[in-house]
Amino acid sequence: MTHPTHPVNADSPIGIFDSGVGGLSVLRHVHAQLPHEHLIYFADSGRAPYGDREEEWVIQRSLAVTAFLLGQGVKALVVACNTATVAAIKAIRTQWPGVPIVGVEPGLKPGAAATKSGKVGVLATDRTLHSEKLLTLRDQIAAATQTEFLLQPCIGLVDQIELGQLGSAGTMALLEQYVVPLLDAGADTLVLGCTHYPFVEQAMRDVVAKHTTQPIALIDTGDAVARQLARLLEGAGMLRPAGVPHLRGYTTASAAVLAEAFRALLSLTPQVEAVDVA
Repeated sequence: MTHPTHPVNADSPIGIFDSGVGGLSVLRHVHAQLPHEHLIYFADSGRAPYGDREEEWVIQRSLAVTAFLLGQGVKALVVACNTATVAAIKAIRTQWPGVPIVGVEPGLKPGAAATKSGKVGVLATDRTLHSEKLLTLRDQIAAATQTEFLLQPCIGLVDQIELGQLGSAGTMALLEQYVVPLLDAGADTLVLGCTHYPFVEQAMRDVVAKHTTQPIALIDTGDAVARQLARLLEGAGMLRPAGVPHLRGYTTASAAVLAEAFRALLSLTPQVEAVDVA
């Protein structure tokens, strides 16, 4: 199967998926840059988090979710999950070569461009940080720019964000545990290498401010994803020119929980439906 069963056109929606609510940080940028586009968001919250799963499991899961979204008639796909991007985007592109697909990169290149100390902290899931794709990219950029990348797995942080605990004592304790050693090691730039993490950006800034007066850059790659998506759609003549956009949400967990995440994180109130995607 190389394309959805029914034809797509410029009026067809864009599909965005993540293991949970983190991809809403990417949807925020897509919605801002492409305000006329219909969007479908898929939160695989019933299977989250992906970050501590085996790579083959993430690949099969990502293919199943992609098939579901293509079944909804999407014209393009955003893999708004760092773990799924590093594990599965190659397999998705191989199976559906005709579909414009954008993944999220962990922000190593903009991190290297931003640093003045030459040390960049990379906050991400364990699965992302151990992926061959990220390690290869790290080695290439480190060799080209002499940047030292300090890789920091953030165990448990996605779970806190999924629960809506953006500034709770537990979340602040995790951020202290993960951010402070990077600052102590001389990092002046922190890459948010998981799409969930922009939702705790303010809490992270609060932790940083407690420990240093130095300016620390935080890198969120959602904006670059939206720009790349716009380029692909424009190149294919598939941009929706105008009109009122529709936004729909699907989740493999509680529809009420995803609806609340849309409201609390983005001030949006789309129709949300719980589905079972095997």
